[in-house]
Amino acid sequence: MKIPVFSFALVAALGLGAPAARAQHALWASKVTAVSSQKASGKEAFSPEQVLGAPNALPLGQISDKAWIPKKEGRDEFVEVRFARSVLAQQITVVENFNPGAVTKIELIDTHGEHHEVYTNDNPGPLPDSYRTLEVKIAPAKPAYRTIGAVVHLNTAKVEGVNQLDAIGVADVTQTMVKKDFKAPDADAAGVARFDSSLVNLGPSVNSQYVDTHPVISPDGRTLYFARQNHPGNIGGKNDPQDVWFSTLQSASAKTWGPAKNMGGPVNTAGFPNGLASVSANGQRLLLLGHYTPEGLVPKGPSTSEHRPGGWSQPTNVDIEDFYNNDDEHADYFLATSGKALLLAVERTDGLGEQDLYVSFPKPGPPGQPVTWTRPRNLGPNVNTKKADFAPFLAPDEKTLYFASEGRGGYGKSDIFYSKRLDDTWTNWSPPRNLGSVVNSPDFDAYYTVSAAGDDAYLVSTRNGTAGSKDIFRIALAPAFKPEAVTLVRGQVLDAATKKPIKAIIHYENLLTGEEIGTAESDPTDGSYTIVLPSGVQYGYRAEAANYIAENANLDVTARDKYSEQTQDLFMVPFAVGQTVKLNNIFFQQSKYYLRTNSYPELARLVRIMRDYPTVEIKIGGHTDNQGDPALNLKLSLDRVNEVKKYLIGKGITPTRITTEGYGGSKPVASNDQEDTRALNRRVEFTITKK
Repeated sequence: MKIPVFSFALVAALGLGAPAARAQHALWASKVTAVSSQKASGKEAFSPEQVLGAPNALPLGQISDKAWIPKKEGRDEFVEVRFARSVLAQQITVVENFNPGAVTKIELIDTHGEHHEVYTNDNPGPLPDSYRTLEVKIAPAKPAYRTIGAVVHLNTAKVEGVNQLDAIGVADVTQTMVKKDFKAPDADAAGVARFDSSLVNLGPSVNSQYVDTHPVISPDGRTLYFARQNHPGNIGGKNDPQDVWFSTLQSASAKTWGPAKNMGGPVNTAGFPNGLASVSANGQRLLLLGHYTPEGLVPKGPSTSEHRPGGWSQPTNVDIEDFYNNDDEHADYFLATSGKALLLAVERTDGLGEQDLYVSFPKPGPPGQPVTWTRPRNLGPNVNTKKADFAPFLAPDEKTLYFASEGRGGYGKSDIFYSKRLDDTWTNWSPPRNLGSVVNSPDFDAYYTVSAAGDDAYLVSTRNGTAGSKDIFRIALAPAFKPEAVTLVRGQVLDAATKKPIKAIIHYENLLTGEEIGTAESDPTDGSYTIVLPSGVQYGYRAEAANYIAENANLDVTARDKYSEQTQDLFMVPFAVGQTVKLNNIFFQQSKYYLRTNSYPELARLVRIMRDYPTVEIKIGGHTDNQGDPALNLKLSLDRVNEVKKYLIGKGITPTRITTEGYGGSKPVASNDQEDTRALNRRVEFTITKK
């Protein structure tokens, strides 16, 4: 077939590495999952990871160390990638930055792991151009599917010499990705965002004639934490440099806040500059500035405090490998909503200048033990400058970063910027964009925070502050500049038999990949929990507690493009003979017994239980609703549980430890009158028959 050739010169002229925050239609690959061959690995030059993110292999038409080179000259070289979220793809773009023409096939991978061929070229060969953007339009499919990955195949033997791929991207629009997403409109040519309204002072309930600073909004938007300096209500009175205060939302519609209250001890200590850096999704864990010691607060890193029945716990130090800060007076921290990334603003010898932004990740460790964190990784020159870069806030979508910088110019000494994380390296970011003159001014502007809903932002400014002091303001962000949509899930962790609350750890994961996205804890008093799930993924989540087995839940938010809230209680079954556990995250093809790939995380946990308890025996039961032929339903239910047993045996579980039975529609747990309740009857569960 004739291969369409698109001019790539426009790409270079527009700066492909700078996606405008205004549009979110384009997604560039964020993870390599498989590759046929490679000349290098990791982040080295020419490695497969060089295809991640927006195109950056310049100059075009020349070999670049920022693009992948297959090691072999073979008939079926390939690279398989995943995108950060799923999309209803209408096009895919493959950037061949050098020696194009070898691409023979492109497949899209949907959220169920199925492959869809969208491009074939039976006659690969050299092209007259030294580079090419291969842009493939995709016709609407029936049924529609959401794309989460792609595979690009090449016959490099047909195009002599080095063949390179720089980037792979998909979009949910038919317009050329370069023109649609990477050319900012004239009004935004300076990289400045637009807002819906002016700054609104939060008023006397929150602000005072003293310095009110460093606001932190809880993910549910109902509690605002902040710091007050030298206030008479501080633990040590007016001579106390700084305490943490909080205010609760009185009216969501009027956006009014109740009178501020001092958090008291042990969070606040007399005579020391106490500060709060971030709060967990359920408000039960605080990240605090400094280490708490018998001698007082020392600037050696952050601490954490947990809410218990009697109040907040004594803060415990956060252990970060190779932590140091050359400027003890300036340090900021932020813990991502998922608990999987810790941002730091510190000055280090491996930085670009003064304060830089870094990220640290939790190290694997035994359950129940304190988390330790990896050596801080610099976010790189796309974010950091030679001057101070500080006050990081990562939105609940885990991609949108807001921070203050003194090194990028703008309206005052420090302006607030935002940038989008483009892949999982945490060093590849879109060019930071100034939030504009409504947010930034010739005065001090910093400490920007956004709730999970993304409707309002809060920040500190000296403009029109009470008695000329720093105050906290609210501003409504235009929809085009909000973080990506998330779903806030809240509920209780309960004993399935007694319905009593349980203190547990909640894990949530991507059901397609099995990757754990984040963790949270339930309140020990009432079992309540809150998690925040970024859109574009089908999630599974479960609670873990000693002597219990979890009944997992799932939620598909692949197509949600607006903030939403959902209630879901999580049930835990006592680990005892006779107890039955529902396997809610096992999925089959419609009216068939073939397991879908998003069942594997649930099955892997069942395998782990059987391995951890080698004497346990179980009976797996299959159930259907009452629709259709009862005899066929009975057979289908048995075929499905036998397929589960087959999977377990394939993972090394002794066959004699597993029995199966299909019940068809004979044991409903809900009404069959409506589809939403009928779905509860279609289930697989297991009963512990021997422990």
